[in-house]
Amino acid sequence: MKRFALLISLAVAACTEPVDKAAKQRIFSPEDPPQALAAAKQKLPPEEVAENVAVSRRVLGMGAAEATERIGAHKFTATVTYEWSAVGRPNLKLVENRTLLAGPGGLSGDFSGVEENSRDQGLEVMRVHGQVFAKSRYGKFRQRLRDRGIAEHMREELYGAISDFDYFFKGRIKLAAQGTVSHEGRTAWKYQVSLGPVVPDAGGKALPPPLTPKNGVDETTQRRLRFQELRNPRTLQGEVWVDAQTSVVVKTHLDGRIGVNADGGDAELRLVLDSSMTDIGKDPQLKLPADFLPDQDKPEGIAAALERFGIVRDGADGGHARAPDADDDDDDEAPLKKP
Repeated sequence: MKRFALLISLAVAACTEPVDKAAKQRIFSPEDPPQALAAAKQKLPPEEVAENVAVSRRVLGMGAAEATERIGAHKFTATVTYEWSAVGRPNLKLVENRTLLAGPGGLSGDFSGVEENSRDQGLEVMRVHGQVFAKSRYGKFRQRLRDRGIAEHMREELYGAISDFDYFFKGRIKLAAQGTVSHEGRTAWKYQVSLGPVVPDAGGKALPPPLTPKNGVDETTQRRLRFQELRNPRTLQGEVWVDAQTSVVVKTHLDGRIGVNADGGDAELRLVLDSSMTDIGKDPQLKLPADFLPDQDKPEGIAAALERFGIVRDGADGGHARAPDADDDDDDEAPLKKP
């Protein structure tokens, strides 16, 4: 009996040894490089953007981190115009301006991003020497020591105007080669844009239905869901310029209309995007803000407002024990989301 138990133990040890070795190899192996670094090394022939769907998807959907790795320091500007029209209702228009300054160093380099719109809202985020600062349009910069990823997320949002446009039009941007042009002293491939055929479902995993609140979905959310489900691209025109050396989009003009035909009637969204990449290879020499507020768990402006309603802070807050200052302003706090 003892011999049998010994044989069983040896067999189990022999079976688990390869598994243990594989686990140790995974744990102690060098860390994989960030996805943007690996993607930036992939060859994307710019002359094949019109013919090769895989290349066009990668070029149009390229993120800010990968683009910076490919092309280096630059200034990216974009103007996005949204104009809603519906029968019996006044037109609604919103103009959004985005600016992104990217310093040398690629993925880990310094950058500064600003987003403002025609409703007098805005947000600015910057990362300089590894330190992150953020502010609302008319507020003061506040240091962000613990908002991990806020700057990188903002950088991707600002640069993502082209991929957002492509998403709104359900991947139906069709490109036709128009030869080469010169941009910022560099050679770029020029493509004419039109509305392509319906793209078949790629067969990805079906997402579960969204959770419904106990009291039902509010009207604003209902409109957003209807647009998401019923949007139908109607027209699209424009042009896209792709850098011949790096396959980064350096200039766009896109103008299209999306219709939504629901029970409430027909509505249409006109979406216009103008973007350009300039100062390629020039260091913007970003510097730390000359004046900024310290990082805090609960900004003093909010604490002071709560105290006016009788909600008094009890002791230190996250290691900050400073008493509320009369000069503190609620607007000094930079929002963490787009307006």
